[in-house]
Amino acid sequence: MLAETVLTPSDLIWPLFIAAGEDGEEPIATLPGVSRYPVRNLPAKAREARALGIPCVALFPNTPPGLRSSGAAEALNPDNLICRAVKAVKDAAPDIGVLTDVALDPYTAHGHDGLTDEAGYVLNDATVEMLAEQALVQAAAGADIVAPSDMMDGRVAAIRSALEQAGHANVQIMAYAAKYASAFYGPFRDAVGSRGLLKGDKKSYQMDPANAAEALREVALDIAEGADHVIVKPGLPYLDIIRRVKERFEVPVFAYQVSGEYAMIEAAAAAGAGDRDALLLETLIAFKRAGCAGILTYHAPVAARLLGKS
Repeated sequence: MLAETVLTPSDLIWPLFIAAGEDGEEPIATLPGVSRYPVRNLPAKAREARALGIPCVALFPNTPPGLRSSGAAEALNPDNLICRAVKAVKDAAPDIGVLTDVALDPYTAHGHDGLTDEAGYVLNDATVEMLAEQALVQAAAGADIVAPSDMMDGRVAAIRSALEQAGHANVQIMAYAAKYASAFYGPFRDAVGSRGLLKGDKKSYQMDPANAAEALREVALDIAEGADHVIVKPGLPYLDIIRRVKERFEVPVFAYQVSGEYAMIEAAAAAGAGDRDALLLETLIAFKRAGCAGILTYHAPVAARLLGKS
């Protein structure tokens, strides 16, 4: 009765990894309990989300190696894996929100979030032009929210302008506004097939974990350019950033409880170091307490079931 913070299934966004084949699900070794799903399995996942009270799913494709290239052309294919996945979810459960990732790393042969020059340096402006086209392709497929995760400068303004001009004014932008160059992303890169491809690191465009004031500047820019919501990523190590963003800007702030955070909870539970259900619920309530409007978490269906029981 006196709890100051409340967590419900409607606070959760469920990330789903998409496999290119038509066979069954593909378990991800570094993310125990998480799999890649072929497109034909997505309608069942969408209906499961609806039954659990989860309002939105986030889709991430594992693009086959043969379709990855230095120019990331597959990102603009209107029949690519992510577009087929969006259509499958919306056909099965039109009332479930679909969030899509706007970045080139699932499509590049080198694993970076953008186009690169001959020296391997990511080209900001050329990448932004392509990201705007990518967002249009995803919006045309039926995405409700596009989420630029690339951290290029100026991409939110370019995407907003492109959406407006193409008649997609109601498609929302959830910007990864404060995305840190983190050690917690490893299992995600396994899931989307980019870990072995990455040349170098992403420190030239993702944020330094030592910086907080910079996060506020990045968020301010994305809001000014037209972002409807912002994401702080990773989650638990950056609760201070979530709080500062919420207090400064009073916009919906989302946390991404990333793959490494998920894997640590699962590993702790497997080692007998703690109760998995208690650990994950305490973590999720911490995000809400810090000021989050919602949380992207691979634990979404587990948490929703626990919350339903309580």
